[in-house]
Amino acid sequence: MAVNLIAFYALGAIAVAATLLVIAQSNPIYSVLLLIASFMALAGLYVLLDAPFVAVTQIIVYAGAIMVLFLFVVMLLNVPREEEVAGTFEHESGNARALGTLLAITMAVELVWALSSASRAGAGFAAGTRETEWTVREIGRRLFTDYAFAFEATSILILIAMIGAIALAGRHLPERAGSK
Repeated sequence: MAVNLIAFYALGAIAVAATLLVIAQSNPIYSVLLLIASFMALAGLYVLLDAPFVAVTQIIVYAGAIMVLFLFVVMLLNVPREEEVAGTFEHESGNARALGTLLAITMAVELVWALSSASRAGAGFAAGTRETEWTVREIGRRLFTDYAFAFEATSILILIAMIGAIALAGRHLPERAGSK
């Protein structure tokens, strides 16, 4: 039990540290690699929580497919590092900040809703009783029936993030082409 607790805290610290370093990096390739490390630590946490299917899904879907796609987009756009531009925020309109604030509030509300739903649904798990056996078939059935909206909303959010990254990096492409 003590070994599991030490492993839990170690993997949690790795996940938090890697995630904070993703934000602090100026090189986008390092950010993507650190995000993969964070996803791997999360997969380890899932294993410790006795959820091997979720751990394998975390590795295959997020650390595998999604992060390879992000790495491909970063390398395709050839963005070597973040550039600091003096006075950028003073000249931009407040629309981007307003949209960012709205999205942050929406995410916070969704997080509170998800945590409250999980605590209500988890009352039966606290006693150590499970209603059903969580097989791959049952997870797939629940994912594409009960949680279909959340599944599709996640795919749309990922698509919007990719389009935003391409749009932000693409603003400077004509300037680079003209300088060559």
